[in-house]
This record gives sequence, C-alpha cells and structure tokens, in this order.
Amino acid sequence: MNFSRDVVDAADPARLALVELARDGSRREWRMGEVADRSARLAGTLARHGVGRGDTVMTLIGNRSEWVFAMVACFRLGAVVLPCTEQLRAKDLRLRLDAARPRVVVCDERNAGELSAALAAGVGGAPPGDGGRAAASDGTSGAAGDGPPLVLTIPDDALFAGEPAAAVELAPDDPCLITFTSGTAGEPKGVLHAQRYLTGQHVQATHWLDARPGDLVWCTAASGWSKSARNVFIAPWIRGAAALLHDARFDPHERLELLARERVNVLCMAPTEYRVIAKRADPAPLPGLRGLVAAGEALNPEVLRVWQEATGVGIRDGYGQTETGQLTGAPLGEPLRPGSMGRALPGVSLRIDDGELVADPATVPTFFLGYLGSAADRAAAGGVWRTGDRVRQDDDGFLFFEGRTDDVIISAGYRIGPFEVESALVAHPAVAEAAVVAAPDDERGAIVRAVVVLRDGRVPSDALARELQDHVKHETAPYKYPRRIDFAAELPKTSSGKVRRALLREQG
Repeated sequence: MNFSRDVVDAADPARLALVELARDGSRREWRMGEVADRSARLAGTLARHGVGRGDTVMTLIGNRSEWVFAMVACFRLGAVVLPCTEQLRAKDLRLRLDAARPRVVVCDERNAGELSAALAAGVGGAPPGDGGRAAASDGTSGAAGDGPPLVLTIPDDALFAGEPAAAVELAPDDPCLITFTSGTAGEPKGVLHAQRYLTGQHVQATHWLDARPGDLVWCTAASGWSKSARNVFIAPWIRGAAALLHDARFDPHERLELLARERVNVLCMAPTEYRVIAKRADPAPLPGLRGLVAAGEALNPEVLRVWQEATGVGIRDGYGQTETGQLTGAPLGEPLRPGSMGRALPGVSLRIDDGELVADPATVPTFFLGYLGSAADRAAAGGVWRTGDRVRQDDDGFLFFEGRTDDVIISAGYRIGPFEVESALVAHPAVAEAAVVAAPDDERGAIVRAVVVLRDGRVPSDALARELQDHVKHETAPYKYPRRIDFAAELPKTSSGKVRRALLREQG
C-alpha cells in the first residue's frame, strides 16, 4: 500500500484536487496530476537529503498547497510526517522536536523565526546510531543522527525541480503520521499512527463526512491537527472530492462569504467556529451546501438550532480522539438528535463501562500504534481503549457526550456534567461562550462555577449573573445551576480550540 501511489497517482490527472485561497487574496486551482508531480519531486528532494522509509519529517506550514505536497511526499517515501500548526510557539515546537527528533523540517518563511528560536533552545537530534526512526511506545527512537534537523524553507521552486521519487511499498502497520494530543490536562503527547490510518479514513469519509465525487469539501482545521491531517484532503480525495485550503485566520463574516462564493458542498468546522458564527455573524442559506459536520467538542443544541433554521442543513456531530481517529458520527439519512454525537461508525465496537466510553481497538482501523518515546504508556491495556469520556446511550444506540471523567462535578452528592450547564448558558442571548468547572465549597464539597464570555454590547453585572442563574434553573435541573459566575473576555483554550478546563479549575 502507498497513499501517494494508490490515491494521488491513480486519480484522473485532470480532476480538481485543491482550491487554494492564499493569504494575499489570490486563488489557484490544482489538479491531481499537478499534486502528483510536485509531491513526487519534493519526495525526490527529501530523499536526496537522506530521508527514507521510517525517517521523521516535521512540517511547519500554514494552510497552503506546499503543506499538502509535503504530506504526500512523506507518504510516498514511507517517511513519518509530523505536521505542526502555526499557532505553536518556540516552547511547543521544542517539545515536538525533542519527542520526534526529525531528520528534516519543512517550514514556510513566516514561521522560520519561531522555528529558529526552538532550534536554538536545544540540539533536537537523536543519540548516535538511532537512524532517524519514529519513536513509539516500545521506546525505539525517532530522529536523525546526532544534531539538529535540516531545515528546508518554502517558497523555494528548487525543492520541486528535481527528479521525482518512486513510491515505496508499505505495510499497514508501518509508521506514517505523528499528531500531538491537545494538552487540555498536562503536556501534549505525541501519537504515532500507521499507514492504515490513511486508508482507514474511508469509513468516516463515507458514513459521516459524506464527501462525494465532484464535491468541494472544506475542513477548516489548521494544518497540524488530527482533524486536518485526515479531513482537509485525505478523506475528500479518497471519495473523489476536491479540498478547499484557506490560508487565513478565522473570521466569522469572511467564512460565510467564502462558503457562498466557492459554493462549498461539505463543511467540516470546529464546534467553536460554529458557535461564534451563530452568535456573531448570522448564518444564511448557502448555495451548494449539502453537509455540515463537526467534531472535537460537543455542540450545544442552541447552536444546532440556529444553523438548521438559517441554512436548512443540520450539523451532524461526530466523535473521535487523536489516538483513535473517528469513532462515531450522526448517521446519514436519519433525523438528527440534538446533543448526540451519533452512533458508532460501521464496524467499530464501542460500549459504556460505568459511564465511560470504551472501544475495542481491533475494530478501529485508525487506531494508533503508540505514544512517542514511552515504553510504559501502552496504547491499550487488556485489549480495550478507555476514552476517559463520560457518555450515555439512548434506547436507539445514539451516544451523548457528558464530559471528561475528571470534569464531572460532584456537588452535595449530585453528579453534574458540565456540558449540559454550558449548553443552557449558551442558549441565553447575552452569552457568546461558557465553560463550567467545579469550585471547592466547604458545605457542598464543590459547586458549579461558570466562566462566561458575553456577546458584543453586553456588560457584566450582578444582575446579569442572577439572570443567567435563573435561566439555567429554567433550562435544566435546578440543582445544576452555577452558584458562581465569573465573566471573562475570553476562555483559555489550547491552540486547537478546546477549552482548558484544568486551567480554569486551577484559577478558581
């Protein structure tokens, strides 16, 4: 198997592959034949610099075509690619350099300074004799000799000017991709995926993303995240669709304008993006739009309602983890159930054990190989994968996310999941975002504390706090209302957009 050969080279060379919207406002379309040629030539350049099967290549590139070419070039060689988001700072990059120890870094010019600062903070190379192989949970190494990695900077036409490299034959369990966990509770961990992760995207691409031949699919995740690695171009291409790349920061009004102008058929966004647009940009009917999907955090029912009423298209939620890939999705052709992340994808075995979602790794085609550099931290113990997420299931098999097992609030004996309280708060017209955590209390052990970001034009006050408390009592069980409300300009989040509840608990 080889994704570059089997999907890219095998496609009709005239088929649309990418629509690239650059930061300077320019627009370019790339055909599959062009992607095949440029990625093969970049693979040749990497090979001439000593990159081979099992070697690690790190990318630090925005949502640009060169990022896609670099990814496909690594797939072609059997190299292990570590895509990094531009939002990472030198300390974050240093952590990744130390963990993965790449042989080569492909970086764009606007990120070169941050990379230089990270490289200056340490050597970044593997101990002598390690041979540049990706580190997994068996303790094997992950880098390139004794010294810092070679840095190749784009744009540079010379990187694509040499002889193309041939695609190597790979096994399903050969290493392929490194992604890092979000770090919502502790340091991020490097997750090593196998070649089967790429072909395994066919399941979610068919039954959840629902990309179809001729579609234009826009997954807005920044390069470097788990969802971007699978849904920006891999899943669309597997299904014969094209991918949209937009190399700019998120702006809710611009997002809607581009969706309409480019006639996007399938949109995959983070829940935070759906929430912000619903609150601040007034979504409207969008020509050509057939599918909306979300994953990463649970979607609030109020946000679902706004998008459904405005566009006539419901958001189909899904669930997965960096380690597992996609596990569930709202099934196609069935009525949506607000707050549900759908059912298990076909063939995936999930169950609930004492309120926690548990998976059988043998049934998950995108399950990871292990964590980088940790012999003790196994991918799955006893043949099961415990997600750490509290989930409930209705009589029809639909799953509903309730929170991380360590996020559940126990107050005066009541068990309270933060998501239900957050959804009630977001349903109030004054609230843009909300996060709910436990705060210590002498009498109750803990109370519900809400950190609230108000919509533009709203002003914090004691009266508004009481109004929000009464609103929650009306929307859900009264014992769940936040006894403490703090107003904030923004919520602390990871660079992937997930709320850092652990930090809020520490601050509280």
